[in-house]
Parts: sequence; structure tokens; C-alpha cells
Amino acid sequence: MPQIFPRWVNEIPGRLQLSAILLITLVILGFWYFGSPEYLETGYAPNQPIPFSHTFHVTELGIDCQYCHGGAWESAVAGIPSTQTCMTCHEYVGLEHETLQPLRDSWESGMPVEWIRVHDLPDHAYFNHSIHVNAGIGCVSCHGRVDRMDVVMKTESMSMGWCLDCHNNPAPHLRPTSEITNMAWEPPENHMEFAQMLIEKRNIDASVYCNACHR
Repeated sequence: MPQIFPRWVNEIPGRLQLSAILLITLVILGFWYFGSPEYLETGYAPNQPIPFSHTFHVTELGIDCQYCHGGAWESAVAGIPSTQTCMTCHEYVGLEHETLQPLRDSWESGMPVEWIRVHDLPDHAYFNHSIHVNAGIGCVSCHGRVDRMDVVMKTESMSMGWCLDCHNNPAPHLRPTSEITNMAWEPPENHMEFAQMLIEKRNIDASVYCNACHR
């Protein structure tokens, strides 16, 4: 009896199976890539209870990062400035601004302003600001040009892969400690020589072991 169906019909199940595997693989890769912190978290810029312009305070007034975030040099967290820090100036300046009412309410009640954290690492990740700052990592490496931001925005994913990229090759991010808060600082032509000298002098050994960040 002659064959009813052509031979290529027998290949259909195998082709369907291969297509299904490819489709599932593409879907998984898509979720893995476009669902990563680089896409989901970069650009995050929440509205704060008080609109605070770093462009005005840093670039125009010349207030240094350390005035509000001095903890970055001494402790694991940089810290969000307290009401007392803000009122050092605003007890005398800007009293008429309605946007500062939450600050005045905080000052009178003793309750802190409920700022929304922009750079918030997961609880299972350990990060010490003072170690990085004193090693020579500038603010701009992780936080971007905050001095140009009217609204603070997350510019880096701060994912594990992003951190490991720096730990595997910290030299491009190292700078003199006197320039840590200078966001406009540009490395000189001999920067890699300086960075290598700094690595040797300060015995910088950026660990890539799990327990360095997951304790």
C-alpha cells in the first residue's frame, strides 16, 4: 500500500520538541536579563516627603557630602541627615517655604522625617561604607553625579555582578582620599600607576569570596 503521509511528517514531533525547548530557553533568558536589577532598579527616583535638590545644595551652595553623610567615613552606613543637621541652616534660612513644613513638624515633635531610601541593599548583603571610602572609592562610583540631581536617582544596579566587576578590578575606581567627595574629579594620565601604588600601599585586596558580602 502506498505511503499516505510524506516522510517529513515523522519529523514534526522532534521539531516541535526542539521549538518548545528553544522558546522556554528564550523566555527564561528574557526574564533573567530584563528582570535583573539593572533594568528594574536603575533609574529609581522616589518622591521624598521634602523635595531636596542636591544640585542647589551641593553645586550652588558648595555643601560637601560629608556634612550630611559623615558616617560614610567612620561606619558601615553613610546615614541620612537628621533633622538637627538640616535645621542647622533652616532654623534661619527658608523658614517661609511650605515644602519645609515636614521638617518643621519633625523639629517640633522630635519624630524623624520619613525619608525614602534610594540605595537600599538587601538584608543578606553586607556593605561597609567606611572600608570603601577609606580605600579610595569615590562617592560618584556608586551614586553617580548626585551633585547634578534635583531628585536623587539610583544610577547603578548594585547587583552582585556589578559589585564583583569592581572587586575583580578596583584600580579604575581608586582615587586620592582628598578627592573622595569631588564628583567632578578626573583621573590623570598616569592613574593606573597611582592606583597600583595605592593598592600596594594600602594592601587593598577586594575579596570575591561569598562570606565577604554574605555573613
